[in-house]
Amino acid sequence: MKIKSFRDIFKVLLFVSLSFQSLHAISADYYKDKFKITKKLYLGAIMSNNKEKEIEYLKKIIRYGDKININTLKYKRELNRLDKTTSVHKPVKTKFVVKEKFTIKSIKQTKNSIVIDFYNSINKNFLKFSEDKTKIYHYDYFDIKGSYKYTKPTKLYFKAVNKTIIKQTGKKNIRISLRSKKNPKTIYIINKKQIIIKILDTPTKSKKYKAKNIKEKVKLLPSNLLETSNKVIVIDPGHGGKDPGAVGKNRRYEKNIVLNISKYVKKELSRKGFKVYLTRSKDKYIKLSNRTKLANRKNAHIFVSIHVNAARKSRANKAHGIESYFLSPARSARAKKVAAKENKGDMNSMGWSSKNSLLTILNRSKITASNKMAIDIQKNMLFTLRGKYGKKTIRDGGVREGPFWVLIGAQMPSVLIEVGYISHYKEGKRINTTSYQKLIAKGIAKGIESYFIKN
Repeated sequence: MKIKSFRDIFKVLLFVSLSFQSLHAISADYYKDKFKITKKLYLGAIMSNNKEKEIEYLKKIIRYGDKININTLKYKRELNRLDKTTSVHKPVKTKFVVKEKFTIKSIKQTKNSIVIDFYNSINKNFLKFSEDKTKIYHYDYFDIKGSYKYTKPTKLYFKAVNKTIIKQTGKKNIRISLRSKKNPKTIYIINKKQIIIKILDTPTKSKKYKAKNIKEKVKLLPSNLLETSNKVIVIDPGHGGKDPGAVGKNRRYEKNIVLNISKYVKKELSRKGFKVYLTRSKDKYIKLSNRTKLANRKNAHIFVSIHVNAARKSRANKAHGIESYFLSPARSARAKKVAAKENKGDMNSMGWSSKNSLLTILNRSKITASNKMAIDIQKNMLFTLRGKYGKKTIRDGGVREGPFWVLIGAQMPSVLIEVGYISHYKEGKRINTTSYQKLIAKGIAKGIESYFIKN
């Protein structure tokens, strides 16, 4: 081809430019397809608990995502987490580092201990212990490297110590001081991300002193140091609005029953000091994906979805009892049937790949924690209900696995509870009563409290 004029040069440049754009578009589409396919393979690896494949596909997702300018930070975080627990792989270095403004996550008071939890790993150099003595008092000082959001200073109360104060003495240092007329016997334990200060001697006090001390404790102890108040719980009353859920005799709707129970659960947990949110507080339709989005936005520690079960007409008089489920591939036909019922609504129009896209990072630790929580809730519901209705009346449906899409988006341990069968002639009538709803709410709240105590 001979170039004779500027017009010819312009045509050549235009041709090259268009060819480059076309190749770039083809390349972008290629990597988009690769990204989507690899994401599905990665989710399959998660569900089959294949850690090596998870790592392999995560690396590919990150590579393809970077090619098409998709934010892959969450995948990089998960890859780093997996690499730390798998010795055959080296940790991935990434410029995306999550930095916390405060280095101390929480400070909690137990019966005879102060527990300091850190965001990152610590060592013995993080704590310096010293003692002092005056004519009247003995002092133990614990100087700890770290910064905490709620230190103002704060006063704590222990039987063996006259006065305990926690205060921030600098930008990167807090001091815990113990004052006592007798030299206090204290020890400290330094774990990977935790310091525990234990006060060993607990002398008995008179009844008059105890009553005064308890009154002062309730008045002065900040809520952020109570064991329950830093726990955020989201309770999800299933269905609502245009989605009535299961329907029993005399137009008993699942959506109304579970809303009442959820409100009672919130009341019970709030009384115990927990911070509780409901996904809905009235008869309103909410998409399944938006329910867990609220839990993620509130940084909830756990997510509990409450439902009522139902059976087909041929089994309506036989099927009864309470059941608890946690998210995992369903292994039983019964679990699959229950999941199919609860997965109706706005998920019906979604294909398999669309549903899988909700499952971003589901790791073994979350499944294990969800399983533990389901066991605690199930046990306490049974115990509370059987106290009134008897063991034969309240059937144990067990703790089961199931692919419930309402739980998939939750970034924390989550369970789905079936509080009884609305289709059963006796149980359906019972679960519509205030007394049953309050009792089962009490059992759920006790189960949640038991889960946090154990974990």
